[in-house]
Amino acid sequence: MQNPVVKAVFFDIDGTLISFKTHKVPDSTVEAISELQSKGIKTILSTGRSINSIDHVKFLDFDGFITFNGGYCLTKDSEVLYRQAIDSQDIQSVMDYAKEKPLSFSFMSEHEITIHDVTPEIAGMYAHLNLPVPKLVDMDLVDTSSILQTNIFLGPDVEEEFMNQVMPNSLASRWTPLFADVNPKGLSKKVGIDIICKHFGIDISHTMAFGDGGNDISMLKHVELGIAMGNANPEVKEIANYTTDEVDDNGIWNALKKYGLI
Repeated sequence: MQNPVVKAVFFDIDGTLISFKTHKVPDSTVEAISELQSKGIKTILSTGRSINSIDHVKFLDFDGFITFNGGYCLTKDSEVLYRQAIDSQDIQSVMDYAKEKPLSFSFMSEHEITIHDVTPEIAGMYAHLNLPVPKLVDMDLVDTSSILQTNIFLGPDVEEEFMNQVMPNSLASRWTPLFADVNPKGLSKKVGIDIICKHFGIDISHTMAFGDGGNDISMLKHVELGIAMGNANPEVKEIANYTTDEVDDNGIWNALKKYGLI
């Protein structure tokens, strides 16, 4: 069977581009992305991270960026293609809830990240991602119309009830039991892919993506070739077209080689 023609490849960051063990991009991945670019194949970052938390992978010279799980999409020249904030009433509800009950959360805009109530587990999570703990939020100064994403630090067992009661206009997805990414309802990496493809004039049948977490599922199901990393969550592997090796075992290189792209 002939390999499909691929014109754009989308990459998640944590557990896909970057190893949780070394906090670095493997040399084989750097070489693979460079080879794709030399062939004119677009390389796009697709992450749940804030636009402020991707500086350490920008050296890979991506052609575009899907950040905040699709809520903020832009080109390598910083042309903003799409921006969608969370419903302001949902943000106000989170702050009201936190005044009455224990709750840790972070607020993310294109300008900054702030956090409320840093527990030892949360500090450990930021260390795991090799990121600094954000500054504490001043809830009296929050612009409720500017928040593109929030992380709500609660377990999967109470997520549905919380979302229904506190953030009914938003959608939760997660790649870790520690917290959920919360974005505007209807938003996903799938939406970001369509925005990027429209900008570059690329049909979805010519796309490929790599991911490992729950927030990558919409992306991997949408592209022509959805590749799960060997270290991916079981539900991600289940929907992928192919499961490659782990990030530390040259997973991206090996999959691109398998499909004849490098």
